[in-house]
Amino acid sequence: MRIENDPKLDFKDVLIRPKRSTLSSRADVTIERAIPFRHAKRNWKGFPLIAANMDGTGTIPMARALKRFGAMVALRKHYDVDELVSFFRSDDSANCFYTIGTNEADQEKFAAVKKQVAIPMICLDVANGYTESFVDMVRRVRDQNPDAVIMAGNVVTGDMTEALVLGGADIVKVGIGPGSVCTTRKMTGVGYPQLSAIIECADAAHGLKGQVCGDGGCTVPGDVAKAYGAGADFVMLGGMLAGHDESEGEIRTEMRDGRKVPVAMVFYGMSSDTAMKKHAGGVAKYRASEGKTVEVPYRGPVDVTMQEIMGGVRSMMTYIGAVSLKEVPKRTTFVRVSAQLNTMFGGG
Repeated sequence: MRIENDPKLDFKDVLIRPKRSTLSSRADVTIERAIPFRHAKRNWKGFPLIAANMDGTGTIPMARALKRFGAMVALRKHYDVDELVSFFRSDDSANCFYTIGTNEADQEKFAAVKKQVAIPMICLDVANGYTESFVDMVRRVRDQNPDAVIMAGNVVTGDMTEALVLGGADIVKVGIGPGSVCTTRKMTGVGYPQLSAIIECADAAHGLKGQVCGDGGCTVPGDVAKAYGAGADFVMLGGMLAGHDESEGEIRTEMRDGRKVPVAMVFYGMSSDTAMKKHAGGVAKYRASEGKTVEVPYRGPVDVTMQEIMGGVRSMMTYIGAVSLKEVPKRTTFVRVSAQLNTMFGGG
């Protein structure tokens, strides 16, 4: 047993310090990035935000909506072969990751889809990216798909980020337990504060010409801005994109003025009782649920939320004088604001 005493920070523990700037308007900045990939040997251009591969966000309607903003979607795993083939034959799939896990059924379905249509981007998604079998899987998928962009995770430390990049991942997904409907930290005691995880994993990945995706922990547009400031090349969102028309979720209505009005939508983690009952017939005897089911407010079309997120990021860039999103980490200085940390370091 050992204890690390250096502080590890979450989004709530910091603010971004403003700096003098020649920028006079949000219109002067660009939030598009052209990102090269180490293994796929090609570039991607757009707004590097990804809807998470969850039932309430990683949907085909969400992909069609986010395409208008240049953003991305990691599709949920539970569409059938015909739906996936039809979708990946369309232009709407240009910014979409096909998501697979480690089980045999996922592999068989992926093979069946790949026989009929090209899959340019793949998300290898597991809760625990620290197993040797997962690293082996990344190598195998890379060998079988040499031209595909591969995103793999989740991890939270530099050593495993390096292992996944060297094993064939173009993008490493960073985050264990920060999501709004994830209970991994509560159930297992395992995790890592998300801001520090992004900083450390980005440092490791960038030295090898890899990229990182901060996955989870963002609850407001300012958190997305902080993630980019910490070095995230991509930011993945679940709860912030849930509750919209494109979520395909179960909507709860109330009677108001004699008519039914949508007020809330069910949203759940993919390791929750709800998800495992829906997709696997229940929670296996050898494990416990590590997710929860909640209601989020019904928010209508996702366009309004995307405008808020993109507007927040643009505004942050004007505060620190970053003309392009790529410049943001170089222009970012974080200021610690946590009361707990102030006490730890002798603050008032």
